[in-house]
Amino acid sequence: MSEDKILKAFMPMTETAFYILLSLTEPRHGYGIIQHVDKITDGRIKLGSGTVYGTLGKMEKSQIISIYSDENRKTIYEITEVGKRLIKAEIERIKELHDNAIKYEGDFS
Repeated sequence: MSEDKILKAFMPMTETAFYILLSLTEPRHGYGIIQHVDKITDGRIKLGSGTVYGTLGKMEKSQIISIYSDENRKTIYEITEVGKRLIKAEIERIKELHDNAIKYEGDFS
């Protein structure tokens, strides 16, 4: 799949997909992703294992992440260069949303 097709297929990202990718600042196993998302959202988002592994499977198929086993035979997920470009593009999109929300929120008072 071309990078343009990947961007079109995944953007805008669901909040779940966004936080899964955001958790891959370092390679992590599935449970580590679940714990990291819980921590960085102060418990607001509680990911189920089915959701996480389903999303990771789609991301791996699209070459957004890669999968390997560590020395303990745990499955480890790592973001690829394409995945890094995707998350950066999504962060830019969210920044625009945030900036516009701040700019116009007073109009709804």
